[in-house]
Amino acid sequence: MRSIWKGALTFGLVNVPVKVYSATEDHDVSLHQVHDEDGGRIRYQRTCEVCGKVIAYSDIDRAYVDDDGRTIVLTKDDLAALPAEKSREIDVVEFVPSDQVDLLTLDRAYYLEPDSKSPKAYVLLRKTLEQTDRTAIVRFTLRQKTRLAALRVRGDVLVLQTLLWSDEVREASFSSLDEDVKISDKELQLSSSLVDSYSSDFDPEEYVDEYQKELRTLIEAKIEAGEGFDVSETFAEEEGEGGEVIDLMEALRASVEKSKAAKKDSGSRDTGSKDSGSKKKASSKKKAG
Repeated sequence: MRSIWKGALTFGLVNVPVKVYSATEDHDVSLHQVHDEDGGRIRYQRTCEVCGKVIAYSDIDRAYVDDDGRTIVLTKDDLAALPAEKSREIDVVEFVPSDQVDLLTLDRAYYLEPDSKSPKAYVLLRKTLEQTDRTAIVRFTLRQKTRLAALRVRGDVLVLQTLLWSDEVREASFSSLDEDVKISDKELQLSSSLVDSYSSDFDPEEYVDEYQKELRTLIEAKIEAGEGFDVSETFAEEEGEGGEVIDLMEALRASVEKSKAAKKDSGSRDTGSKDSGSKKKASSKKKAG
């Protein structure tokens, strides 16, 4: 793994240098769209709804639409002028009972690795969290944004898991749950018995993403059957994330259509010449007769 951030975990006068790594990754097979006739790659373009032009990434600004439908443009200079935090510290705000951290608020997870000659301070914090059954609530800055996160223990590693802000979690309010529902003791007993029959220790390795497994099997079968084919790709220099490739693709597509039209016209002329020659031969035979 490659670290994405380096800094120090601080609480009180304790300073723990750490490296931060993404703790999760997507295992889905990467697929893209192609033309069903020739396998050509289908790409998206950034098109302006006003002028209809394809816009280079460098010429794109951000905008906010207010309640009245007005568009407020925020330029790159506007955003750069904001007081972006660049702190390299993960500051512990408080230590709370672990069961008070709502699982619904948990977001992205990151591993912390000790980044010093001695991991003593790191191990001390880890053991303290374990013994007290506490989770540290911390603040830190990642990609110019201030984040709130939970610092907890997973095995021998400290895990930093970003938290959603309180206003990002919706309140669940369903009128159907306001009804006074009567549950009998017998129903509750039978339901509990059903739960007991399914009870076991959770082992995540027992569960497999069957769809992705079958998708990989399908792809491998097609490769073995020789169904794969090469599609010539033309690359153009792109600015930023690109957007100019579409112009080249359109030019190539127009060239192909022009070539097809030229072949069709040529074929028509050849057919016309053959028909004319046949008529001349037929006329000559009649004269000779």
